[in-house]
Amino acid sequence: MKVPLLDLKAQYRSLKSELDDTIIKIAESQYFILGPEVEKLEKNICDYLKCKHAVGVSSGTDALLISLMAVDIKPGDEVIIPDYSFFATAGVISRLNAIPVFVDIDLKTYNIDVNKIESKITPRTKAIIPVHLYGQAAEMGKLNEIAGNYGLKVIEDGAQAIGSQYIGGKYSGTLGDIGCFSFFPSKNLGCFGDGGMVTTNDDALYERLKILRVHGSKPKYYHKIIGGNFRLDAIQAAVLNVKLPHLNKWSQKRRDNAKLYVDLFVKSGLSEKPGITEYSKANKILLPETVYDNAGLTNYHIFNQFIIRAEKRDELRTFLSEKEIGTEIYYPIPFHRQECFNELVKNANYTENEFINSDIASSETIALPIYPELDKEQIRFVVDTISDFFTK
Repeated sequence: MKVPLLDLKAQYRSLKSELDDTIIKIAESQYFILGPEVEKLEKNICDYLKCKHAVGVSSGTDALLISLMAVDIKPGDEVIIPDYSFFATAGVISRLNAIPVFVDIDLKTYNIDVNKIESKITPRTKAIIPVHLYGQAAEMGKLNEIAGNYGLKVIEDGAQAIGSQYIGGKYSGTLGDIGCFSFFPSKNLGCFGDGGMVTTNDDALYERLKILRVHGSKPKYYHKIIGGNFRLDAIQAAVLNVKLPHLNKWSQKRRDNAKLYVDLFVKSGLSEKPGITEYSKANKILLPETVYDNAGLTNYHIFNQFIIRAEKRDELRTFLSEKEIGTEIYYPIPFHRQECFNELVKNANYTENEFINSDIASSETIALPIYPELDKEQIRFVVDTISDFFTK
């Protein structure tokens, strides 16, 4: 049985007629940059996330970059981020000649360890970027409290997390000063190319974001500030307007698939339960945990990826590939080991083993297929194949 990591064609087939008609309408209108479809998407995103403002931009990376510009990050400023994430989280900071400050992660969720943030704050710290990695909200309650105590801006990296919710039902991307989303095709809400969105409840930030999106001009050709070309195109917005009404259904299917994985892994004897972080005879693989608060209320995890840990990760991935099961490794090199940051890490004087959890995640995690169109038999085949690997 063939099980791809992701099957975008299956989703396209389910919406083909509506998507094709929408793209033809854009072609006939010849209105390709910003315009009515982008404005419609911005309104739809605001309605969906229950936020005040949304600004469509050219990619998730540009969403982060324009957000840093909007809060006036300057050369030499420090921005605190998790050590383990997609490169854009760190790269946009360096592009502004600011300094990314790395913090280790929590191995149960792979999100930033909020208990290690405060020790990294200096007089040069201006912002924190929590990443809602793999579709689960970071621990925003304590993070916002820390940011408030030190007067820091909070820019949420929700590239993998649109539709996820923090304890209490508030959506990721509406919990800090600014939220950033990616609509890269492989995301849980993906367009037909690159696209992104910035959200905020702050009127002044909203106005600044709109100006920065068009080279810093208002009115056209008159520039009080320097921005960039961060415009979202109409085709991508139109595709997203078709897809957005289906997002909750797709998110629930991902959650159902994740539950089935957990149930089958536990039944197989490969793992006792989610959240265990040490291997044993009863825990040959380690499952991700959706965190709970003391009242029993839970984050709404949308599982953009389903991540397990395995001691023989690379051998397991080869074995799965031979059985035609698609996998991916997010991310094989944490920021503190990236060559481009060698000098930065040296100058920061990080302590030995300061990023032990990031190193573990990078060397042991593997993503399994989790997309909404996956069927139960495919999931059972994946679990059975992994069981075969550990018993062969």
